[in-house]
Amino acid sequence: MPKRSLLTGVAYHGNRMPTHVRTDMAEIARADMDIVVHMLSHTDWTRHKRVMKDIFAITEDAGLEVWVDNWGLGGAPGDCSHFLAFHPDAHMYYSNGEMHPTQVCLNSPDYRKFVRDWIDTVAELGAKTIFWDEPHYPYKRSADDRKKLFYCCCCPRCQKLFEERYNRPFPTFMVEKEFDEDVSRFRTDVLLDYFGEMSDYAASLGLKNVMCVMLNPNHGLDLSSLDGMCSLPHLDNVGADPYWLGHEGVSPYEYVYKGSKKCVEIATQYKKEHNVWIQTYKTPRGREEEIVEACEAAYDAGARTILAWGYMGSESNTYGAEVPLRTWNATVEGMRRIRAMERDRILAENRKKYKF
Repeated sequence: MPKRSLLTGVAYHGNRMPTHVRTDMAEIARADMDIVVHMLSHTDWTRHKRVMKDIFAITEDAGLEVWVDNWGLGGAPGDCSHFLAFHPDAHMYYSNGEMHPTQVCLNSPDYRKFVRDWIDTVAELGAKTIFWDEPHYPYKRSADDRKKLFYCCCCPRCQKLFEERYNRPFPTFMVEKEFDEDVSRFRTDVLLDYFGEMSDYAASLGLKNVMCVMLNPNHGLDLSSLDGMCSLPHLDNVGADPYWLGHEGVSPYEYVYKGSKKCVEIATQYKKEHNVWIQTYKTPRGREEEIVEACEAAYDAGARTILAWGYMGSESNTYGAEVPLRTWNATVEGMRRIRAMERDRILAENRKKYKF
């Protein structure tokens, strides 16, 4: 079956009851979508493994492609990982010496083994694609000087590696517009090394690798620094999530259009596939129509794999939309409108080609 020129989809989480999953997957299929992103958290791995295999199969039976999200394995985004309870030496640390309570250092050899075991599980459960969700470094602003940003990871392991590489100690803080170039390069190199290893391993098991990054450069990986990640041979698809809610005074169309266009340009430059996300979580009452606008903005910018986070406005989460059903209706409407636009585009090309 030939691949569609436009793929749409949605993230799905919060439910582990196959009876309800069947109903929800049928609803997503009726919305003419193509992809469902399922979470496989540490808790899912330990408590819902058999159920997750069933959920993946139910999704595929509905004609939908499964992407598996590394949700919370090493901290945000997602649920808390249990890994640090067994490996307390693997915590990230801020540059002021404060331990991050939930984020795992990517240089931890124990964590890397843990993630490889998780990849084995993804393959065992029958999935074919891993979705590496928003890789980033946490940061926090100083309480007494908002211009100071304390960054991660400055754990003893990373400090030692940094000093060996640059023959100098880690800086203790950074000023927002004077980010230390050595720190920036070191953090990017760590991400490249980690995801190079993981994507290579996943590919060796026949799995496809998809990634999405944030738009905030303070997190260490954003669209402006995605070039290096695109050099990874087994990273197949790169994307971004131009989420406009929370940015007061911005035009949803303009914000999504600019972020999507930049993402598509980078992916095209490196001959990668792409993915762009539309925010449906945290949708305030009365702003649901912005979802339709955002879908069209992403499409107009050239995006052809467009997904929503998430199903029913992520109503199972504390960050769920205020009116989940209206949010879902707007999501379906937005996706159907761009589907119609794509069909019209193809039809117009065929008419021109065959001179009808």
